Amino acid sequence: MAVAKRFAVSDNQTESDAADIRHIRLHAEGALSPMDVPRTQGRRRVGKLVAATVAVVGLAAVTAYVATLGPALPTVPADTVWMDTVAHGEFVRDVRGPGTLVPVRRRWITALTAGRVDEIRVEPGAEVTATTALYRLSNPDVEVQLLTVRQQLSDAEAELVTLASNVESNELAQKALIAQVRTQYLEATHRDEMNRELNAKNPGLVAEFDLARGRELVAELENRLGIETRRLDVLADSADEQLSAQRTQVGRLRSIVRFNEERAAALVVRAGIDGVLAESGVEEGQWINAGETMGRVVQPGRLKAELRVPQNRAGDLAIGQAAAIDTRNGMIDGSVSRIDPAVRDGTVTVDVSLVSDLPAGARPNMSVDGTVVLERLDDVTYVGRPANARAHERVGLYRLDDGGEVARRVSVKLGRVSANHVEVLEGLRPGDRVVLSGLSALDEHDAVRIER
Repeated sequence: MAVAKRFAVSDNQTESDAADIRHIRLHAEGALSPMDVPRTQGRRRVGKLVAATVAVVGLAAVTAYVATLGPALPTVPADTVWMDTVAHGEFVRDVRGPGTLVPVRRRWITALTAGRVDEIRVEPGAEVTATTALYRLSNPDVEVQLLTVRQQLSDAEAELVTLASNVESNELAQKALIAQVRTQYLEATHRDEMNRELNAKNPGLVAEFDLARGRELVAELENRLGIETRRLDVLADSADEQLSAQRTQVGRLRSIVRFNEERAAALVVRAGIDGVLAESGVEEGQWINAGETMGRVVQPGRLKAELRVPQNRAGDLAIGQAAAIDTRNGMIDGSVSRIDPAVRDGTVTVDVSLVSDLPAGARPNMSVDGTVVLERLDDVTYVGRPANARAHERVGLYRLDDGGEVARRVSVKLGRVSANHVEVLEGLRPGDRVVLSGLSALDEHDAVRIER
């Protein structure tokens, strides 16, 4: 009993130890022969050795298998990536850009004359005609200057009348003098001829002194008649020059008066065209300088689209190319009518003339998206355009395996690009499924698992 108590099994002993104790207890009580105990213990040691060997071999096999698997593949949910299928057929090259609808005809209202805004007669949104008065300005300096030039014109016109009267009077006086001299010349000539005839019939009847004096008087009057005639010509030429100069002065002053009248009339600012006052940027009491913009009038019935195309995609644009405008309330067909030669903020402005009816709700300054068709190509392999993909470059894309669970990186050579698609030259075949975006955070991995 003492031996049995010494080998009593505690709560923390293993089952193997308990079995050993049972054998010892039986041997102590005489239930087992001395030959039985060693044999039982030998079997137990062999079993332990076999179990340990099997465990070591199994652990080595598992370790080797895990080593062949490598690290576990990263997993991404399928709904967080964008995938597309490689296709073959017609490839439409197009370019897309945001833009706005703008009126074909629009007119900025500018002040022709500086002045203070006394009255705003029309509010934005109102329909106007070309003669509708939009604003009334005031400028006392303009009114005073108009009065001044009008007075100058009146004085110049009066001077012209006086000059014309004087010229005419001088000409008449000169003509009268010429007539008088001509009469004297004719009388002297007639008297000289009579004296010569009498002296020829009766020599000595007329004194030689009288004959000589008659000849001298005729010559003197003839010379004076020529001088007065030339003086009349000079007087006429001078009168024409004086009148012409004065008429020029009057004409110049009339132009100045018209200009100042237009300036004064421009204090009432009018629309200039039929349409709608789209915007007004002034307030009553505000001082407006000449040339300053006050508002804008548009014709809302005729609109066009102004698209902003990235400068690196604008090289293939041409006048007449087909376009489609998305107003988010309908599509409008159009064609390229103008390409801005300048680049602004990295974009090129493209005007698109609209050829189909406008959808309901289309109005000026509405934001739209436009697509311009550059060309259509047949027999082309293409796929959705990856983010930041550029023409004629080689990129790495993740292609799904046959099961669609693992995507592995492959090298793909791209060709021409479109707004939504890109040509595939090498690396993919029609029917391949590829991941186009959503894996940027896993670029260091050559393969990923797609979790459905």
